[in-house]
Amino acid sequence: MDRAQKEQLVDELGQIFESSGVVVVSHYAGLTVAEMQDLRAKAREAGGSVRVAKNRLAKIALEGKPCASIADLLSGMTVLTYSEDPVAAAKVAQEYAKGNDKFVILGGAMGENALDVAGVEAVSKMPSREELISTIAGMLGAPASNIAGAIGAPASNIASILSTIEDKAAA
Repeated sequence: MDRAQKEQLVDELGQIFESSGVVVVSHYAGLTVAEMQDLRAKAREAGGSVRVAKNRLAKIALEGKPCASIADLLSGMTVLTYSEDPVAAAKVAQEYAKGNDKFVILGGAMGENALDVAGVEAVSKMPSREELISTIAGMLGAPASNIAGAIGAPASNIASILSTIEDKAAA
């Protein structure tokens, strides 16, 4: 890898560290190519990505970035799992770590906040952006349906009362 390629890689990593909602750092020693492809596929489905980079270049890319605190985690065979959604990458990494002993989460960063292993686990349990949006939409729609039900209820009550009166008059 020549100097120009290294500079380009540092720029790409810098953009990843700036634009990602969450970055999870993990060790992947012993993972097969098939297992790594499986991890990448799961991350892609969730809207995230997986990147293996040289630790030295990643540390250079971290300088001056909000998540510079994760530089201490970059030692050994590390892989970065990241996403714009602040929850997606943490969920993918946590689920994959449960099913594969060779994949060990070291920590991560969520913006300027450094996360330890427990922090990554806590973030992975949070609802995703889509789940939050659907919950809010449901809450916004509930009052309207309640109002519609309240408005419609008196009319149905009056109709049943009139029907009862009509039945009594006919008898």
